[in-house]
Amino acid sequence: MAGEIGRKTDHWGSRFGFIMAAVGSSVGLGNFWRFPFTAGENGGGAFIIIYLICVLFLGLTVLMAEYAVGRKSGMSAIEGIHSLARAENKSENWQVVGWIGTLGSFFILTFYIVISAWVLAFIPQAFDGTFTRFADEAARLTAETGTTVSLADVSSTNFGQTISNKYMIGTLLAAFIALNTFIVARGVKGGIEKAATFLMPAFFILLIGIVGFALVEGDAGAAASFLLTPDFSKVTMATFLEAVGQAFFSLSVGSCLMVTYGAYLSRDTNIPRSSAIVASADTMVALIAGFAIFPIVFAFGADPAGGPGLFFVSMPIAFSQMGALGVWVGGAFFLLALFAAFTSSISLMEVGVAWLEEREGVTRPGAAMGIGFVLFMIGMGYVFSSDFIDFADIITGNIMLPLCALLLAVFAGWILSREMLTSELGEGTIMNLWRFMCRWVVPPALAFILVLGTLTKLGVI
Repeated sequence: MAGEIGRKTDHWGSRFGFIMAAVGSSVGLGNFWRFPFTAGENGGGAFIIIYLICVLFLGLTVLMAEYAVGRKSGMSAIEGIHSLARAENKSENWQVVGWIGTLGSFFILTFYIVISAWVLAFIPQAFDGTFTRFADEAARLTAETGTTVSLADVSSTNFGQTISNKYMIGTLLAAFIALNTFIVARGVKGGIEKAATFLMPAFFILLIGIVGFALVEGDAGAAASFLLTPDFSKVTMATFLEAVGQAFFSLSVGSCLMVTYGAYLSRDTNIPRSSAIVASADTMVALIAGFAIFPIVFAFGADPAGGPGLFFVSMPIAFSQMGALGVWVGGAFFLLALFAAFTSSISLMEVGVAWLEEREGVTRPGAAMGIGFVLFMIGMGYVFSSDFIDFADIITGNIMLPLCALLLAVFAGWILSREMLTSELGEGTIMNLWRFMCRWVVPPALAFILVLGTLTKLGVI
């Protein structure tokens, strides 16, 4: 059946559109929800140094491999890896790499859409002044109970009440999935590229505004010290696993998303240059997000190591102390997060849709609606049992993404011949360095980090 599947006929309309879509897929809640609390829990500056090393030496290598494999095959990740292995007279079982990545992207999306629904719920709260009333609510509860009720208590209660409103979150979840389905069903050029071309410039404008406010009104010095001063006493093997997982989660590698996007690339797109642009933009946004969040966190006494609650509990506390200004800053912040979430979610959905579209008799709109329905059913399970989100995040971010990236590096470096990928990456220094990294650096480094990092997280060592 795989032999009857042809190359993709839809392509990116322009290099700018592709870059916006690729950056949009990378710049998501991984930068705003996951990166700040992961850095906070792992020693700030020390974690960031390790993270940057992972992006440069591991993430960028795998990103180039995914684009090259995708464009060479012109198919979905599963069928593309299958066809390339067969062309090299290698075992067709290598398609398992595509399956791991495709399933990883799907499982990430199952909880990603729920967090996006939370973001949607917080936008009207920000604009209607809910956060600015936290102080009055704390004073009222303190007077009623005779026990001191802090802003943190009020904010935590607000978050708990918000996500426990199952029907509201379910409605927002359905709306978010429906919009994703509509965009993806319209195709690469007419849907994903158009959405990214509009949303990403708007995203960067909002980001610059939030950072400007945070640096002027927040504690920029404390934020810089936290983010840039390494505390290696908090570094364990688990920190390396978190850094790898964060780098891959943020760059969207290891999920075969970039293999899928690579299948729509035109021949005149320079893969090494485009990969460097995407990796640089994503890393820049992740670091800038730290300076959008931590100056406000420190200025208003929130906990920088507050875990996932840093986003939904600590930030509203900060906005609550800004008076009327907090309404607009808080609203812009969560709107910014929504833009980031949406550009990534449509990319993650495209991985599965691209594969289903290759099935005989399955149309793109049908594939998008089918995946959307399954996502809604699983997402509602998370709505009613949100504790499973942490488990899904660990399994995908710390295990499936690094494992898929490891196997993909082995596939590109050892299974595919140099001649096959020369047409995608060119000859010369870049090819030599990339192939050396794929063969001798990325696989052993990821294997070492995966094994020891997982054992550390499990408390075995």
